[in-house]
Amino acid sequence: MNFLKRFFSSLLLLSFIGAGCTQAPDAAIVAASKPKTLVIWGVVDDLTPYDEIFNSYRKIAPNISIEYRRFRLEDYESALLNALAEDRGPDIFMMHNTWVGKYMPKILPMPLSIKVATKTIQGTLKKETVWQLNPEKLVSLRQFKEEYLDAVSKDMIRNTNISTDPDKKDFQDRIMGMPLSVDTLALYVNKDLLNAAGIANIPQTWDIFQEAVKRLVKLDDTSAIIQAGVAMGTGVNINRSADILQAIMMQNGAEMSKANGSPTFAVLPEKLSGERDLPPGNQAISFYTDFANPAKDNYSWNKKMPNSLEAFTSGKVAFMLGYSYDLPTIKARAPKLNLAISKFPQIAGNPEANIANYWAWTVSKKTKSSDIAWHFVNYMHKPEQAKLYLKAVKRPAALRALLPAQLDDEDIGVFAAQVLNAQSWYRGNDAKATEDAFIKLIDTSIGVEPEVISKNIHDAQNIVSQTYAY
Repeated sequence: MNFLKRFFSSLLLLSFIGAGCTQAPDAAIVAASKPKTLVIWGVVDDLTPYDEIFNSYRKIAPNISIEYRRFRLEDYESALLNALAEDRGPDIFMMHNTWVGKYMPKILPMPLSIKVATKTIQGTLKKETVWQLNPEKLVSLRQFKEEYLDAVSKDMIRNTNISTDPDKKDFQDRIMGMPLSVDTLALYVNKDLLNAAGIANIPQTWDIFQEAVKRLVKLDDTSAIIQAGVAMGTGVNINRSADILQAIMMQNGAEMSKANGSPTFAVLPEKLSGERDLPPGNQAISFYTDFANPAKDNYSWNKKMPNSLEAFTSGKVAFMLGYSYDLPTIKARAPKLNLAISKFPQIAGNPEANIANYWAWTVSKKTKSSDIAWHFVNYMHKPEQAKLYLKAVKRPAALRALLPAQLDDEDIGVFAAQVLNAQSWYRGNDAKATEDAFIKLIDTSIGVEPEVISKNIHDAQNIVSQTYAY
């Protein structure tokens, strides 16, 4: 009898303990399975390229609604900063790869794992819908480095304080955002102008490129340019002139910044100290601006020319350097243009280099739905979902695994073939100020002496240094 009493007493105690243990999980499941709305702010694309992804996600998370808002590029950042400051910002937003340093205080770093409510059907005779709260691992640092391009890992993995205790610091490497696509610079070509000049092959190296430009330029009796060989040499009237110059600097061996992010593009790298007298950045500026110097035989452009994209689509220039996102505009404005797209020219004998330009999705530090927000960002970047987006927008992939299928594509194959050599660098805490500094550097360095170029590039580096902050 005593044994039976002890047995039933123990059983009763266990039942109370079990009941107590299930209360907290039940409450958490109820909270996690309640209807929620993820507010997402984007730029560049309207809703259409994301429709299939959003609809697919709703099937696995039927309690989640998605509210997507697209902004014009020129309005986006000011609207975003104001909204975040006033606690009315989105849960998920787009961040340019040059903004990471600036936005780190506003980003919730990706956690290693989350808990997500999922809906399942249980039972054999009697079917029952049951919500469960399951732990789920997100993309690890190792996976991220293996699956994404090197430039993306460099930009998006940052050492940040993950402590929730304001009196303690815990700095660890974390992922700050995830891109679907990465763009690179390529060479847009007016094939009719090359054919008329007897140029059979599109130049792949800068030395051959210079010779082709000389054959393509046409001047009138007053030495005014009536046909340009290339839209290159100035800053203000060339789209992404700062990016073009930076890419050439990288090709020439310039180290754009130190490991900690501070700019170094104006100095001679230690590894080149025994080989060169001038910093590679100085040489790149001279090369770039020579195309706008009337004293040079490859003179092809000047500040009086129209915007580079306008000149190219109107048939007034043979070569234009641009990104894949320029292609729809070119096709719309000049549907009959005999167009070719070729790789961004390189320096013969040097390692190939290009510049990475892209947007990444990230999560606001002020979101009230952090787990589901990061869950959705991870879901959107699964290869099967990313394919849907990339097919709709025709842009090169950020995931290595998706690049081979794009290489033969007539529109984006060239861009996809270059992204493995794309590089990125930390442009300080104000990417716009850095871009403006490079444009000024270009326009003040046309036809000047080497010592003036040296002063100009150091001035530009100082401007970037002043914006530097993590």
